[in-house]
Amino acid sequence: MSSQNPTNSSHIFEKHKVSTLLVKFSLPAILSLLVSEMYNMVDSIFVGNAVGTLGMGALTVAFPVQRLFISLALMVAMGTSTYVARSYGEKDVEKVNHIISNSFLLLFVIIAGTALFIGLNLKKTIYFLGSSTTIFPYAKTYIGIVLWGVFFQAFTSLCSHIMVVLGRPRVLLTSMLIGSICNVIIDYVLVILIPLGVQGAAIATISSQFIAAVYTFIVFTKAAKKENIHISKKLDFFIAKSILAIGFSNFIVEVSDAVVAVILNQLLSTYGGDTAIAIVGIISRSTMVLFMTVIGVSTGMQPIAAYNFGAQNFIRLKKVLREATIGVTASTFVLWGGAMVFAQPIARAFVKDPIVIAEATKALRIVILIFPVLGVHYLNIYYYQAIGKVRSAFLLSIYRQIIIFIPLVFLLTFQFELWGAWIAYPISDLIAFVTSVVLMIKAYKEVSKEAHVQYLQEKEQKKLTPKTKTKNQSWVLRENEI
Repeated sequence: MSSQNPTNSSHIFEKHKVSTLLVKFSLPAILSLLVSEMYNMVDSIFVGNAVGTLGMGALTVAFPVQRLFISLALMVAMGTSTYVARSYGEKDVEKVNHIISNSFLLLFVIIAGTALFIGLNLKKTIYFLGSSTTIFPYAKTYIGIVLWGVFFQAFTSLCSHIMVVLGRPRVLLTSMLIGSICNVIIDYVLVILIPLGVQGAAIATISSQFIAAVYTFIVFTKAAKKENIHISKKLDFFIAKSILAIGFSNFIVEVSDAVVAVILNQLLSTYGGDTAIAIVGIISRSTMVLFMTVIGVSTGMQPIAAYNFGAQNFIRLKKVLREATIGVTASTFVLWGGAMVFAQPIARAFVKDPIVIAEATKALRIVILIFPVLGVHYLNIYYYQAIGKVRSAFLLSIYRQIIIFIPLVFLLTFQFELWGAWIAYPISDLIAFVTSVVLMIKAYKEVSKEAHVQYLQEKEQKKLTPKTKTKNQSWVLRENEI
């Protein structure tokens, strides 16, 4: 592999201002995550208005399936990109090539195997996801078609995240924007103009995913030729295991929403039938936009932190952690305020039924009641991944939704029915926040200690003298970073 791009990437991660880097890498990540999730969201808006509550219910049932494949793709993509960033920091260019080469074969095996299993067990899967008999035919049509496009979306995600580490984060955003814009246009044609209902929405999804994959393939092929990257024909199980270990927390973070959606579909259909399932769909898609910002900032921080940890640059790592915490908290407060104020218009965008709109508006405001404090929780997960603490990242990733929320939602719905499910959200969020603050303080103290030692070592090596004013000024700035 040529050293050209690694050199450029190292210059970016080492020399550029941390706040500028966070914006440069977080903004494309936020928008790309939002766009990747918008396939189901855009389909839901068109189908909810054209078909009605049953159509909305079908896409709510399909949501966990789509989220599962997004989660699997991100597991490989984030595992690969973080592993690559850390290896760049260690100046191990040969290892970088080996990681990237194996990631594509690993992705194909995982995505193809999962899609085949679901396709062969489609009826059982749909009823397991909480579908009623009235929703089933709509859900079967939609899921049966979108399964054909899941590899295109996964391929786009992996290539784009690799390009981020190579110093080209715009590829991630551009590929997702191409898919999203195409999806809106084709949705309008096939759902509204023709109209084909949920079948048209599903065709629109796989068509737009294919177009985005073609663009990404062209861009990545040019970069791969320049860097002498090739796709391995034989899987290196050590590399594959390392990629999955690093990216597994990303998988848990993403797939937890799918698990929660399945449980809520099954649980709340008992109390509210198809209407309750439609409300769950509205809430999951609305909160998804909020969480994209949290995860996007954390994702943008991850390669920067991983590189500097690999390079043992603790002074800069401390600054990355501090500025990412400020950034994620500020951005979540802004989005939270907008969602609280415009909860009713958000619900109205998905359905026309006034009863569903009224109930969804109340539920949404309860669900996101203390959302702004959650940024610290997710930042912790991605930071621990970046520095190689896989076990800590995994425990944090299952903590909020799997360990706390799921038992709580069963308990509260038994007592308060539908309202119990909505109340479970802010309670579990508060518990996760308190735990995360404790862990964040601990992590910040650890990196501060290492940064102080590094500063003293650098100062000793430089043998600073008071002769040069600019050198003295630079050490004042260095001390301020610590």
